[in-house]
Amino acid sequence: MEVDFEKSFSDFLEREEYDWAEQALFATVRAAYKAGWKAAGGQPPQRQNVMQIIKDKEK
Repeated sequence: MEVDFEKSFSDFLEREEYDWAEQALFATVRAAYKAGWKAAGGQPPQRQNVMQIIKDKEK
């Protein structure tokens, strides 16, 4: 019985376990990048407001 690699891989990508592994890998890569950034003397970006309310001065 021949196994279709593409179908099998696609099925693997659709599993919840793949999502968990992908999130863990991303978090690991981000943490390593951040550590390298800090070790090289980089400053983390300043927090910014996601949304700013602008008051109408004409009222």
